[in-house]
Amino acid sequence: MKRAGIGALLIAAPLTLALLGPLFVPDDHPRTAPFMPQGLLGTDFVGRDAWHQVLAGGQTVVLVALIATALSYVVGVPYGVVAATARLRLVDEALMRPLDVVLAVPSLLVLILVAAIAGQGLPVLIAVVALVNFPDVARLSRAAALEISGRPALEAMRMQGESWWQTSIVYTGRSMVRTFAADLGVRLTGALYLVASASFLGVGVPPGAADWAVMVDRNRGGLFLQPLTVVVPALLIVSLSVGLNLVFDRALRKVRT
Repeated sequence: MKRAGIGALLIAAPLTLALLGPLFVPDDHPRTAPFMPQGLLGTDFVGRDAWHQVLAGGQTVVLVALIATALSYVVGVPYGVVAATARLRLVDEALMRPLDVVLAVPSLLVLILVAAIAGQGLPVLIAVVALVNFPDVARLSRAAALEISGRPALEAMRMQGESWWQTSIVYTGRSMVRTFAADLGVRLTGALYLVASASFLGVGVPPGAADWAVMVDRNRGGLFLQPLTVVVPALLIVSLSVGLNLVFDRALRKVRT
């Protein structure tokens, strides 16, 4: 319980700032000299108030990671279950072998290549992060479904004439809850890493956008002048990642018990 409480506290601050922070950002953005000791955190690399950038910069990192992770599960889980429960081995091979090609390419390289072809923008970033996570989710789903498909209970359901939906989707999906409870925390953290890396590389959002990862990248030149412009957004990303892992680890322990 103590670990879950610490995790919840670590999640609360960045999630609250990401969801509610933009409501407290003023409409006018007066600029002064870069890295000046003005405001709560000083000014950023173009003279904007760094605290206002922190308030406005969390939605990209947090919401894109959440949406992309959900999309990878929505597509990857049925894909893996269909491959595992296909009666023909050829169908399984045709579905899973192309994923090995995507898995062989480093995720950051996929991110850069797809974004370079499709351009910038949040829909592109969501699609790329979901694409990178999709093969892993599909393979995990297939492995879990293969183990479940050999259980005596499932064989008994088939002999009783249960439909494919009841055996392959309802029963199999319910039996895979623990597997995905263990995977979800790691998957979300990986998505946060990819989104932050994309923003850091200037792939996901414009280089001057209000974004925590962009702040870390663009303000590092003034690290010794105004360190909070780099440290605060970096700590928010780290806090969210660590908190997610602690909360999901506790949730997994409860599921097991």
